Amino acid sequence: MKQAFRKLASATVATVAALGFVASAQAADPIKIGSVLSVTGPAAFLGDPELKTLQIYVDKINKEGGVLGRPLQLVHYDDGSDANKANSFGKRLIDDDKVDLIVGGTTTGATMSMVPLVERAGVPFISLAGAVVIVEPVKKWVFKTPHTDRMAAEKVFEDMKKRGISKVALLSETSGFGGSGKKETEGVAGKYGITLVANETYGPKDTDMSPQLTKIKNTAGVQAVFVFGLGQGPAIVTKNYKQLGIALPLYHAHGVASEEFIKLAGPAAEGVRLPAAALLVANKLDANDAQKPVAQGYAKTFHDATKQDVSTFGGHAYDGLMLAVDALKRAGSTDKAKVRDAIEATKGYVGTGGKVNMSPTDHMGLDLSAFRMLEIKNGDWTLVN
Repeated sequence: MKQAFRKLASATVATVAALGFVASAQAADPIKIGSVLSVTGPAAFLGDPELKTLQIYVDKINKEGGVLGRPLQLVHYDDGSDANKANSFGKRLIDDDKVDLIVGGTTTGATMSMVPLVERAGVPFISLAGAVVIVEPVKKWVFKTPHTDRMAAEKVFEDMKKRGISKVALLSETSGFGGSGKKETEGVAGKYGITLVANETYGPKDTDMSPQLTKIKNTAGVQAVFVFGLGQGPAIVTKNYKQLGIALPLYHAHGVASEEFIKLAGPAAEGVRLPAAALLVANKLDANDAQKPVAQGYAKTFHDATKQDVSTFGGHAYDGLMLAVDALKRAGSTDKAKVRDAIEATKGYVGTGGKVNMSPTDHMGLDLSAFRMLEIKNGDWTLVN
């Protein structure tokens, strides 16, 4: 009898131990963060710092104990700045990799190619792209971290109005970002008393925009030029602008908010103005600015790890990951519906892009005050008062 009891007790202990081991293993299963980024191709100077940021902070978070007692696993693909590839990789993340949520894509085109996939599958998706179409109309599973193209146009027009500028030439890229920017710029111009007296476009792979700029130069009444694009194109425009001797104020959208733009454009960038996140001028912010410690902290961490200058694009990835981590913690699980609800309920998150307050009708959560107007002086960013 005693022997039988001992066998039963041993079996029970073994069963409990086995169950404990399984539970422990399950608890340690990684939380999969999927990402499709433009690490190569025309949008590489956006996607490269985004990927490096995600890798740096996933590693950092794991060293600090992970999230919900589980490590994060970054599953990422490079779409080569090709929206069709982004769609294929989005399918792979959802169907094969079984990710818990997605942070990325880099561009508006890549993002919009993945939107139907995440909406159908019910996977939380935090985009790092700029166009307002990503969140307007609101899509249940889709959120974004960067300021919108509409906001960029409004911030630029605010500054132009202060300078007495009312007749503007628009030069936009025929990409998803540039196309949406063109539409939004045209839509808000009247609100600020701005008349678009010239409206030209260029392709994302064009290497000389002199013909368009010559047309603008010869258009009567132009007081300033506003360029809406991303990648290398805007730097080429800026160089051509200087070569043609155009002396009018030159503005860009937030698609060039990176040290890389200054390097590519060189001395021609002097005097260029654009709206951007506070990250680019972190050390120049007032001591009591709530974004200062966040922006400085990210800038130091990124630079220490990569020896590279920060860009707002890496900052967008940081904000996307931190919003996801915060939502996972508040949801208390990786249940996709609960995580989605938690992201939508985000209030008071201070990131590199501004203070985020989301709601069922606002899946970005930033207002116009999150943008800072910057000017390039002596090869560096300066705040415009």
